[in-house]
Amino acid sequence: MTVAWVYLFAAILLEVAGTTCMKLSNGFTRLTPSVLIFVFYFFAFGFLTLTLKKIDLSVAYAIWAGLGTSVIALIGVLYFDEPITAIKLISVVLIVAGVVGLNLHSPHG
Repeated sequence: MTVAWVYLFAAILLEVAGTTCMKLSNGFTRLTPSVLIFVFYFFAFGFLTLTLKKIDLSVAYAIWAGLGTSVIALIGVLYFDEPITAIKLISVVLIVAGVVGLNLHSPHG
């Protein structure tokens, strides 16, 4: 695994943390998660930018957005007790399939 892939997965984890803090901030009424939204997103975009030195934009962004969305959906169900429906599950599977398809059929480093 190259350093670019490490940066990409760090960007994904930080983006997921930032998005989770959005929920935890309760509409910016809780200070700590409200501040952490911006901290996590700052570093997420920083790592994503470093990723783009070696991995194609289309591939990196698709993986970042697709895996981030899938993990957030899982966190919503497991941590925030959001309902899981068949359509939600199918949609996440389709997102992951799209990311895999882009990754398998694009030249990248």
